[in-house]
Amino acid sequence: MARRSIDKEEKGQSDENGGSQSHADRVDAAVEQRRTRTQRPFPACAFEDALEFAKSIMEFGSGQQVRRVTLFDHLQKSPESSASRQLITNTGKYGLTEGSYKAEFLKLTANGAKAVDEEIPERERARARIALAIEGVDAFNALYKKFLGNKLPPRASLVDAVKDASIPEELAEEAVDTFVLNLRFVGLLQTLSGAERIVTIEHYLDSLKGMLPPGSNPNLNKPAAESKQYEGGSLVTAARAEFDTTCFYITAIGEEGSEQRKHSDLFVSAIVEPALEPFGLRLVRADAIDKPGTITRQIIDYILQSRLVIADLSFHNPNVFYELAIRHAARLPVVQIARTLERLPFDVNQMRTVRIDTTDIYTLVPKMETHRAEISSQVRRAIEDPDSVDNPITVFYPSLKMTLQ
Repeated sequence: MARRSIDKEEKGQSDENGGSQSHADRVDAAVEQRRTRTQRPFPACAFEDALEFAKSIMEFGSGQQVRRVTLFDHLQKSPESSASRQLITNTGKYGLTEGSYKAEFLKLTANGAKAVDEEIPERERARARIALAIEGVDAFNALYKKFLGNKLPPRASLVDAVKDASIPEELAEEAVDTFVLNLRFVGLLQTLSGAERIVTIEHYLDSLKGMLPPGSNPNLNKPAAESKQYEGGSLVTAARAEFDTTCFYITAIGEEGSEQRKHSDLFVSAIVEPALEPFGLRLVRADAIDKPGTITRQIIDYILQSRLVIADLSFHNPNVFYELAIRHAARLPVVQIARTLERLPFDVNQMRTVRIDTTDIYTLVPKMETHRAEISSQVRRAIEDPDSVDNPITVFYPSLKMTLQ
């Protein structure tokens, strides 16, 4: 289904004068449509994602302004793609950079330079990140002040608070996800006394010596949730699958009672399915399809036609990597997750992966909402703008396309 729409675009779409729209024109039209449909009073990505782009500007230009086209050529990305434009817009909304997606040059702001400069004192760098990721976004700053000093409240309470901060109802879930991820990344959400708590800026800055530096990967050592039994339900066949509302879950399933099965059941029921609820996506795992455990026509149909795939790379299962490669070749959106103890192969470790610490229940349970929020954030980006999800094939062979007949 997705491939047919791509074929249609490549042939050109007739306009009122009988001509055809270029791909760039259609991208501009799509971006403009999204802009008029959804006016976000906050950035459309987590601060960590925007910060990575700001780091690229720092590294490429040594802190000076850089030519936009040259920078994206260095990054092996199209400067005119919707993903690139959105990235520039988001870094600007966070106050990291100056210059729009149409500007000839991009430049780091004063605080943006501090946020990415590894040579300045850690405390100063952390303070700049907090100012940009939380204090600089009105809705996030209001949420932070409202719940400061308390445990991270239930999601429903956060959603209500977001609405009170004048965020449109249809954007409330996204705002909560981004807020929680930003809190975690800049160090203002910490596990204290067995629960995640929102701490003061001074508390975090004073405790920096005993913590990971702000530049460290915040996905590490992030836990999840209490287990509940996963119920696969009746068998699902490709003939009656509703691919547009399906998220196919690639994972090592294992035999009943095995570590792999218990791991997959826990992740499905306690982390992944709750993260998918806001999007109305139905999760399908291979054992809910005919002939579980083998690479069958039905499984490949799900890999190629589901709106989204989530791939759990834990246990280094060969079938998982095989199925992930098929999805990559089709240039379709994927969200990767894995246990923190896994050392991912080079080919896939460059892709953003949600890392979950399953060392023990004490590290796993307290951060359940953080994991759900992180997966929800990645899911939202993947389904709203599928072209923004990179993989080794899209990066190195951008013209390669697979067509599903």
